[in-house]
Amino acid sequence: MSEGNVVLPWLVIRQDGNGNRYRVGRYATRTEAQEVADRLDAQGPEHLYVVERTAASQQAQ
Repeated sequence: MSEGNVVLPWLVIRQDGNGNRYRVGRYATRTEAQEVADRLDAQGPEHLYVVERTAASQQAQ
């Protein structure tokens, strides 16, 4: 399988207390991304983890 053909439209984003945002990972499904975000959230309150769809995948619909 070629990675160039894989579509990973869901992002897990970590946001810290200062509003800085960092991409944690890309996932094929919202469910998969949400499971990762939930596991990371359970580790402690230092950061907020959110799931977002990439802008490019939203335009393709």
